[in-house]
Amino acid sequence: MISFVKGTVSDIGENCLVVENGGIGYAIYMTGQDLGKARIGDEKKIHTFLYVREDILQLYGFFSKDDLGMFKLLIGVNGVGPKGALGILSGISADELRFAVLSDDVKTISKAPGIGKKTAQKMILELKDKLKLEDAFEMKLAHQQEEAAEGASDLRDSRQEAVEALVALGYSSADALRAVRKVPEDVPADDVEAILRAALKNF
Repeated sequence: MISFVKGTVSDIGENCLVVENGGIGYAIYMTGQDLGKARIGDEKKIHTFLYVREDILQLYGFFSKDDLGMFKLLIGVNGVGPKGALGILSGISADELRFAVLSDDVKTISKAPGIGKKTAQKMILELKDKLKLEDAFEMKLAHQQEEAAEGASDLRDSRQEAVEALVALGYSSADALRAVRKVPEDVPADDVEAILRAALKNF
């Protein structure tokens, strides 16, 4: 079991990151949101899950240990595989998913790519006993504090916001990510609207 991979980002694909460690490049499948937080040359630590099936070995990873935990819960749901779980966490944050499950919010869960009403109901049924409302509030508060600590000084946040805005407009995570990556470096890094306008020109 590979618990995490720490190394240098050597390539960024449509749905995976290649991290070099000890001369080996690890291809790690990630959400569009996490891919948007990486740049080639960055030193990153990624919490991973090794998926093994007959002739397939695939690494799925997250910058957040909490996201990895939710991913493991999701793949334990009957009918939800690793790609489906990754899609869910691309459309809904771990915090939103916890509250949606605990409040029987089928509508919110159904917003995730490839998740219909029946699958959402099945997820709620199978996950509700594994989650606690107190933990959900604690995790939400902890994440808000982390975000506040990171501050608005992280210029990548603006590009990440642009990706999320494009996804909200109906574009796929992969297409949104590609469009934002093509935005010229001379566009102000802290101006989300300018980044968004430039990204929309790339479609």
